[in-house]
Amino acid sequence: MNRRAMKFGLVLAIMTLGACGGSSGDLPVPNADCESTDNIEFICGVPSPEDIVAIPNTDFAVVSGYIGGGIHYVSTRDQTRSQVFPVANPRIRHDTEAYPSCPGPIDPNEGEEFSAHGLNLQQIEDGLYLLYVVHHGFRESIEIFEIDTRYQGAVSTSSVPGFAWIGCVIAPESLSLNSVSPLPNGGFVTTVPFLPDAASPGEGITGGEITGAVWEWNPTDEWAMVPGSESAGPNGIEASQDGSWLYVNLWAGSQVMRLSRGQATVEKEIVDLGFYPDNIRWQADGSLFSAGHSASSLARILECLTTMCSDMSSHVARIEPDTMVVEEIVNFPANEFFYTATAALQLGDEIWIGSMRGDRIARHPVP
Repeated sequence: MNRRAMKFGLVLAIMTLGACGGSSGDLPVPNADCESTDNIEFICGVPSPEDIVAIPNTDFAVVSGYIGGGIHYVSTRDQTRSQVFPVANPRIRHDTEAYPSCPGPIDPNEGEEFSAHGLNLQQIEDGLYLLYVVHHGFRESIEIFEIDTRYQGAVSTSSVPGFAWIGCVIAPESLSLNSVSPLPNGGFVTTVPFLPDAASPGEGITGGEITGAVWEWNPTDEWAMVPGSESAGPNGIEASQDGSWLYVNLWAGSQVMRLSRGQATVEKEIVDLGFYPDNIRWQADGSLFSAGHSASSLARILECLTTMCSDMSSHVARIEPDTMVVEEIVNFPANEFFYTATAALQLGDEIWIGSMRGDRIARHPVP
């Protein structure tokens, strides 16, 4: 576990691409020798698959490998996987107009120091998307990649979307980021679970203390803390389509927060979840899924981050964004294959669940 993973506690693929191209990566790898358990199937071979986003109108999801991983495409059709970054010859196209202060691409010498944490996707035109990645390594940053599905399968036989690095935003000094959500103005919001002067896990927090906040970056005003966002271990984040509301998982508080943004008066609503939530994700039906884990206490969770504990459980809750009504839809105990759930996304008749530990994605039937 690297230094930032220790601080957070919890917070702790590719063949030749189509005409608008990308880079050559690993050949797709079949999902072989991956046993099921307790009616849950798995996709194996993705190191610490911490977050998951679907690429619309394709058969692919993007998965981040938090510890010792990278960025992967995983097929929702046949569960094959392939790494798209880092790769030997990545496609680089620095958008200096959008990201003029970015010093350049990620250092290829990062090696095992490269860590892809939270992910999010923003459509910029039909078939073209920006992928935002919380990156830890030689620099702390939000890295921006372009995913191009417009030529999928038109020229090459790989039929995978193009993938290219286009820019970055360097985090303010001493801040460790966790999750990210794009805004309609070309900027984004990101969570800082533990501010530099706040207690971090292992230093006596019991769950309800204010430890972190949400920060915003936009091309005009640069970095600023979002008013009213100070909270107990803010982790996963999603913004509403118009950017006026933020939905934030409060990991240390076992809660989710609905927070106004850009309004004259700050409005905030916080509801209990009953587990320690990590990532939060918009679903196709307009609801939100919050995924996380539980044990007897926060202290016990911290003990179990590096080894499987039989008293841990994985959870997914559905949240209605307007009413903040919460319904738990997944709850299963830890086992030798999977623990420490961190992300959930409904894909067809399955809910894919990521973890910051192990090497597999759980595929839970939709209840």
